[in-house]
Amino acid sequence: MIKHPHIQLSTEVARAINIGLPLVALESTVITHGLPKPQNLELARNMEKQIRDNGATPATIALLDGKIRLGLSDAELIRLSELDTSLKVSHRDFATAITKKQNGGTTVAGTMLAANMAGIKVFATGGIGGVHKESAFDISTDLHALSETPMIVVCAGAKSILDLPATLEYFETMGVSVVGYQTDEFPAFYSRESGLNVSVRLDSPKDIAEFAKVHWSLGLRSAILVTNPIPQAESIPASKMEPMIAKASKEAVEQGIHGQALTPFLLNRINELSKGKSLKANLALLLNNACLAAEIAKEMTVRKKEWAI
Repeated sequence: MIKHPHIQLSTEVARAINIGLPLVALESTVITHGLPKPQNLELARNMEKQIRDNGATPATIALLDGKIRLGLSDAELIRLSELDTSLKVSHRDFATAITKKQNGGTTVAGTMLAANMAGIKVFATGGIGGVHKESAFDISTDLHALSETPMIVVCAGAKSILDLPATLEYFETMGVSVVGYQTDEFPAFYSRESGLNVSVRLDSPKDIAEFAKVHWSLGLRSAILVTNPIPQAESIPASKMEPMIAKASKEAVEQGIHGQALTPFLLNRINELSKGKSLKANLALLLNNACLAAEIAKEMTVRKKEWAI
């Protein structure tokens, strides 16, 4: 059992850790900053249900009253979803949230930090951060976290508002394996296609677990980024998304929006421009990723005794 003065486990998550059940970490900025009300709460509940229905235990991670919480009750999910102001917690923000006893949603990087402290090896999210088009120096902390945290991260690619070629170059430089799940092409969040290649294609959760075992057995500490294309029915062609992304990005520059405020602004503006289609796509890909992550977590648990990670 993990014992840390700033971490609090739910009963469900503590039990899963103690007896070695499959676990899937979930981020919470999608609840606090990513989705409008009430879709944020509905999504949080549905993500957890999807993971339980597929035989794993969900561990939604967030900051409540300055405590790093792994696993939330339904009442706590409601509280998180209704916060008017909350911190967006990445690596640099944990100490602030803890010392000031603040509430916050964890980013991809923040969730990875907390999950890794608890020994959770699988994490499901929507899209990771990356290199922004507006500035080559605006690079998400997610990328650094992926380069130094041994974890399987299931996503639908990088958010399509980003510079995808530059993001993939960063991964190559930092030794992060980019796995395409049943695809040779790097998915672009809302779209199944990007025209860019992944570093390896794997076609089953078992193959992904075996790949991770070999990767970490070599002493490598980087993550395995599993890119899972959005379901075909909800996919929006890149040709339709690109003009909306360009318009939203131009408006962000004109309004001087940058830093942690940039991604929420762009996603909200794109949802307006797409007349709600991008939000529908976002919800579909999140649930799809939760399902795959649960299947991978089960395969990881089967092989756990063989591993030294």
